[in-house]
Amino acid sequence: MAPYTIRVFGDPVLKQRATEIDNIDGALVRLADDMLETMYDAPGLGLAAPQVGVQKRLFVYDIDDEPRALINPVITESSGEWSYLEGCLSVPNLHWEIVRPKEILITGYDLDGNEVSLEADELLARLFQHELDHLDGVLLLQHLEPDQQKEARRILRQRALGLPVDPPPSERAGAL
Repeated sequence: MAPYTIRVFGDPVLKQRATEIDNIDGALVRLADDMLETMYDAPGLGLAAPQVGVQKRLFVYDIDDEPRALINPVITESSGEWSYLEGCLSVPNLHWEIVRPKEILITGYDLDGNEVSLEADELLARLFQHELDHLDGVLLLQHLEPDQQKEARRILRQRALGLPVDPPPSERAGAL
């Protein structure tokens, strides 16, 4: 069983900006390990601390069987555009075409306290941007067009009330 429950749309913790981390210690390393276990159990590619109710600027990720954590991340450069069918563990089973920068340069710290600078493109760049959004209190829904936001909120309200939900257009169209 996963050590944490992933917070979902409607939880106020997801709308708050996480605080900077000043001290990397054993408790933070344990948090990252528990977050990775929770992420794998979900399953997901990345997980930000606010998604498990911890208001710290930390996210974990694994897209190449090398689990990592990034502390106090900052995107310092971005370029291009890339559209991708994006989902979120905090907005389960819903996906939308979202346009984000294709390439980014992100800096932060690893769990050993070393400063890292990572160049990323396409899926890894998207993952970093998505998790950084969580650290800033931004949910995937905020990247949608107004009509898409309205439809998403309708579906999420119906789910919260336990009502049957028609699949969103992206799922009806056979989205991957």
